Amino acid sequence: MSFIVPNWPVPNKVKAISSTRAGGFSTGAYQGLNLGKHVGDEDSIVESNRAALSELANFPSAPVWLNQTHSTRVVKVNQPTQQVLDADGVFSDNANIVCSAMTADCLPVLLTNTQGTQVAAVHAGWRGLAGSIVENAVKMFDGEVMAWLGPAIGSTAFEVGDDVLQAFIDFDANAIKGFHSLKKEGKEGKWLANMELIATQRLNRLGVTGVYASGLCTYRQPQDFYSYRRDGVTGRQASFIWLAD
Repeated sequence: MSFIVPNWPVPNKVKAISSTRAGGFSTGAYQGLNLGKHVGDEDSIVESNRAALSELANFPSAPVWLNQTHSTRVVKVNQPTQQVLDADGVFSDNANIVCSAMTADCLPVLLTNTQGTQVAAVHAGWRGLAGSIVENAVKMFDGEVMAWLGPAIGSTAFEVGDDVLQAFIDFDANAIKGFHSLKKEGKEGKWLANMELIATQRLNRLGVTGVYASGLCTYRQPQDFYSYRRDGVTGRQASFIWLAD
């Protein structure tokens, strides 16, 4: 089993990791460390995967899990809970609350303020990103905010249509810089979308200049990550952030 530790200059009490599919007990289409209970894997196996990761990562409490629906809802959590919350982002300013965002191509965004007193984890698919979930999360913070963008489908693999392009340029014309036309490849109305760049643009507009990206592509690295776009039936990895006391 292995996980990624974000490389960003945060206060020592801000802890964060992003899981991979390496290790774990899941088999078949979910081979590895599947953390998603909603994808068809056996609940007992997913629980074993979650427990193994929690032990290895030394989580101070069980993660706060979300029922993610590509919404723009971010919830504030003050204490550990076993309830699965209906949201696509979770924020906390209390110690030992492990915020999580599950992904399998969508962009996980981890946030903290530079004082190290507030953190959040956001699941940013293109719908949520276009709909301002990042903005909804950032406005919950006090002071200067930093962001880490975790493993997601990369700019050479995320093919989208005109509708996705339009959703972003309607908000900010500069978003066109995050899209590469496939017209020359004979794909009229198709584009390659760079989620890292688009998310960075949105964050920069909010005054978040400290944006750090993993640069890892879930689609192109099948040994390391689950990818819904690549495999259809597949597992989920997750990104986590919390404040140590």
